[in-house]
This record gives sequence, structure tokens and C-alpha cells, in this order.
Amino acid sequence: MEDAVAKALRQWRQVLPDADLDTIAVIGRLNRCAALLQQAADAPLGRAGVSRPEYDLLCALLRVGGELTPGRLARETFASGAAVTKRVRRLEEIGLVARRVDERDRRVAHLSLTGRGRELILRLLPEQLDYETELLAGLPRDRERQLADLLADLLLVLEGRLGGLLG
Repeated sequence: MEDAVAKALRQWRQVLPDADLDTIAVIGRLNRCAALLQQAADAPLGRAGVSRPEYDLLCALLRVGGELTPGRLARETFASGAAVTKRVRRLEEIGLVARRVDERDRRVAHLSLTGRGRELILRLLPEQLDYETELLAGLPRDRERQLADLLADLLLVLEGRLGGLLG
């Protein structure tokens, strides 16, 4: 059985027989997996009325704990400041996130989960984890761990090379 990237590689080898296509084999598959997982992983979140980026923001607030500035939240969620501002605004409107203005510097905001936000994420997180576990169920557990280790190696390389560009 051939995946979509294998088919593309076969086609590229006919067009460019001497080209080194190993990067397409890796990056093409990562991109394809990311796109498919993004579509699938949003199902429980959509039912709960939050997007994946909003969920990630809520999870970061719970995981790190306490109050976070928008800048810290952007770093925790790998998002731009503008994206965090937009997401926080919506999450405030629906009562999941609270904003407190710093007493010493009114330009600084401190963000935290509301009781309702904490309740939602604690209810949603196990459901989302079960769903994502089911998505990977076709992969043997030892291969899943091996893949996680390989992706960790790749992430360290990319963060070392691109981390400053993206943050």
C-alpha cells in the first residue's frame, strides 16, 4: 500500500531521476500528517465550541498555572502576539479567560483561567486525549514511542536552527 507522499515521490523520480528527494519523504509526510491530524483532532473541540488554537491556549494556562502575560502565553503556544490577543479576546467574551491589568504598569495584562474555563479544560482534556489516542491506534505502541523520539530529535534540530526566527 502506498501513501500520498510515496506516490508523489515516485512521480518526482520520473521527472528528476538524479535528485535527492529524502527531504520530501520526511517533510512531505510531516505536512500531510499535520493537515490530517488537524482536521481530525478538532472534532471534540468543535463540539465543545473551541478551536484547536484556543484549546492550546487554555491548556497552557492550566499547565503553567497562575497568571501569564500575553507574551508568555504566545511563547507557550508557539503563536504570534496578535493571534494570542485575538484568541484571548474571544475566550474572555465567552467567560473562559480573565484579564487583570498590572497595578504598576497598566500596559501589562495578566491572563488566567476562569472557574468555567478550568472546568471546561479539565472535562475536555481527557476526551481529547482519548480521541487522539484512538487516531494513533493503528500504530504499534513501540513504533509510536520510536516516532516520538525521532520527532523530538527533529524538533531540537529545527528549534536550534529556526527557533530565533519563529519566536
